[in-house]
This record gives sequence, structure tokens and C-alpha cells, in this order.
Amino acid sequence: MDYELDREQKEIIKAAREFAKGEFSKLAEELDAQEKFSRELWKMAGELGFVGTWIPEEYEGPGFGFFEFALINEEFWAVDPGCGQQCTSTTFGAETVFLFGNEEQKKRWLTPLALGEAICGFGITEPGAGSDVTMVTTRAEKQGDEYVINGQKMFTTNGTIADFVFIFCQTDPENPNPHKRYSIICVETDRPGYEASKLTGKMGIRANDTAELALKDLRVPKENLVGEEGAGFKQLMEFFNRTRLHVAAQGVGLARGAMERAVTHARTREQFGKPLGAFQAIKLKIANMATKIEAARNLYYKAACQVDKGKVDHALISMAKWYGARTAVEVVDEALQVHGGYGYLAEYDISRLYRDAKILEIYEGAREIELMIIADRFLGL
Repeated sequence: MDYELDREQKEIIKAAREFAKGEFSKLAEELDAQEKFSRELWKMAGELGFVGTWIPEEYEGPGFGFFEFALINEEFWAVDPGCGQQCTSTTFGAETVFLFGNEEQKKRWLTPLALGEAICGFGITEPGAGSDVTMVTTRAEKQGDEYVINGQKMFTTNGTIADFVFIFCQTDPENPNPHKRYSIICVETDRPGYEASKLTGKMGIRANDTAELALKDLRVPKENLVGEEGAGFKQLMEFFNRTRLHVAAQGVGLARGAMERAVTHARTREQFGKPLGAFQAIKLKIANMATKIEAARNLYYKAACQVDKGKVDHALISMAKWYGARTAVEVVDEALQVHGGYGYLAEYDISRLYRDAKILEIYEGAREIELMIIADRFLGL
């Protein structure tokens, strides 16, 4: 088993780290305070190949794997989760087209994303449906050569800034098998009947656009159906098998960034006549942080590499996502403790990281969902 990254992967990490440190640091506090999406930052990230890294070259993408995209996520989140998320999430949802779309759809939707000419999002969650996606009630009724969509979506990434949004909705509500009632349909946001309201006041990743959607008699051509009708639930699960890898990497990145800040503070802050880092209690905190981060990184490395080899292990992916997210929450909590009262001030990055961390245990599958997936593997359920 070889854990050594190849030269190109090391160069990706180096470039991502330099970009994030050079650009995020100047904007992070402002974008967080104003809850603002920066198109300029997104454009710069795209020009350097950090957006849609997994999009194949035939659709103008860099042509790397989901593993390389995870590496970028780790580097971005180590500097600032809000800026990192707004750069890498602009292709969120398009993984479904990559996996299940036809050739025309891939050219139509993946190419402009890769070229930095479009932003997309994915409407899954609803006011009354979160972890249980079989409770989604948004409906797409077929009328001739069109689908007419009605419903609401909640917590939709990029809902107010996207050029098109993929919608998880019912197309066969009477099917006795709830897993076959759903499909994924692409909706262009300039169509009549699409309304997005920005959600403000989030605890963390405030620079990332999140919206509530109202879809009323919204008509799209039948060609906007991704894959087969009734296959939406299966497609969604495969989608999560990719995006959860990136959440795992985000968790490792945030935890690493928190630890790095704690180490810097422990070296420079003095108490009782010596640096904080000289005290055993602080040393133990740093040791625990470093060990958890290394373990979490190994989990997402293995899971992501297997996915790129065509070996999708649902339980392993859930382990990586759950443990990466938990590590971020636990490490940033200890890192803030190392900072003491200073960590409670907004001018210190650690307070922002503390707010950002919790979303990792919520989106892309709450931690309880990941734990059930893991347990079911071993219980044979």
C-alpha cells in the first residue's frame, strides 16, 4: 500500500495552498461579515483549475479525479472554509450529469461550468424533508414534451447565484416503491416560476450562497431529465458517495488549519513566564489534534482513491465523512481553548473556524445517517 502522492498531486496541493493563502486571507473576514459571494474570487479559482477539477478534458475540465478535488478542498478549508466552499461548490450537483447524463447534457452543462461561464446548484432538502429524502414532495408533472414543476426547496447551495439548478423531485408519486418515485431534473434559473430567496444569518460558511427556492408552474423540456425517470433516488445516493468525500477532506482541512493556528499561539503566547506550548496540558491537546487529523486524512485518502478506481465503498465513505467532520468539530474546539479569551474575539480566525465547523456534521448527510450506514454494513442490514 503506497500512501505517497505523485508529483502532479503534490503540485496541486502546493498551488491550492498558495492560492488560498494569497487570496482568502485578504477576503475571508469581509465575505463572512457581509455574507457575500465573490465572483472575482470564483473566477480566479476557475482560471487556475480549482473549479470542477473532476470534469473530464473533453468537456473543458482539468480531467483529474475526485481524489484531487478532495486535496484542493483540504487546502482551501485549512485557510478559510467560507472562501473555500464558495470556490469549489459552484459545480455542486453536476456530479449527477457526470455520472448519469447523456453526451448532449454533459456538453451542455459540464462545459460552461469548467470554463467558468456558469454556476450550478442542487435542490434536495425541503422544509419538511431533510435526512429522509423519500419525504420530498416537490413534483414534476409531465405535460407533452415538458415537465411542470411545483414545490419548495430549502438550504439550496448557490440558489440565488446559479445559472441552473438540479432539482430532486417526484415524477411518479403513485409508485408503490418510494425509491422509484423520484427523478433529477435540471432547471435553468431564468425560467418563469423560479424564485430564490437568500438565507442569511447562518452560523458558518457565510460566504457560501444558500437559498430557499419556490418553484411554481415552472416548465422545462423533457430533455432536462438527468438519466432515466424514476432513477433519482439511486442517482442521489451515488452523488453523495462523491460529495461526502469532499466533506471529509473539508473537515481535515479545517482541523489542520485550527491546529496550525493553535500551535502558533502556543509558541508565542506566554503564561507564568514560559510559552503555552511548554505546558503538558497544551502538549497533550496538540498531540491529540495531530493524531486525529492524520487518521481522518488516511480515511478520506483511501475512500477517494477507491472511488476513482471504480470501487465505491459506501461504509468507508461514511466513515471518512463522519470522522472527518467530527475531527473538525473536536479539534477546533480544543484549538479555541488553547487561544483562551483571544479565541473568543472575532478578529482571531479561530472563532470563524469554530462557527464554520459544525456544518460538516449536518450537510451531505447528518452524522447520525453516516453512523447508521456504517453500522448496517457490519450488522448485515
